Amino acid sequence: MKAAAGDRVPADCPGRRRVASVRQRQRVVVPVALAGAAAALASLAGCAKMDAALDKQWMVVDFKPNTTVAMALQVRAACSHIQNAPPMSLPAQHTVVNVMYGVRYDTTNASPANLAQLQVCLQKFSSVLGVDPEDAGDEGD
Repeated sequence: MKAAAGDRVPADCPGRRRVASVRQRQRVVVPVALAGAAAALASLAGCAKMDAALDKQWMVVDFKPNTTVAMALQVRAACSHIQNAPPMSLPAQHTVVNVMYGVRYDTTNASPANLAQLQVCLQKFSSVLGVDPEDAGDEGD
């Protein structure tokens, strides 16, 4: 006996299983596809964050061996006004080693003119040996 259009398919009809299994697949496929799309977007966002992290650049100030912590902090403060080259955070504990190797300026957004101004400012101090430009690619060395 054929069912008329709009009639419900009897429970013992083989076509009912096929319809049910298609619906079950749709219930599984749609969330899986959405999860895949979300993962793809997350990986793109992760790439953007990775690129931003790898684009970071800074200048590390090298001091003479007998430089005091107070003098290093004075140099850091005196050259902190350079546009696009702010001093980076120091470690919480201001030991001689932390400060001597921790005076850095974030030059990620600095122009060549900003970098020149920073170098001129730092050269005014006799305790400064020089500066080392670095970027995120240098961290593994």
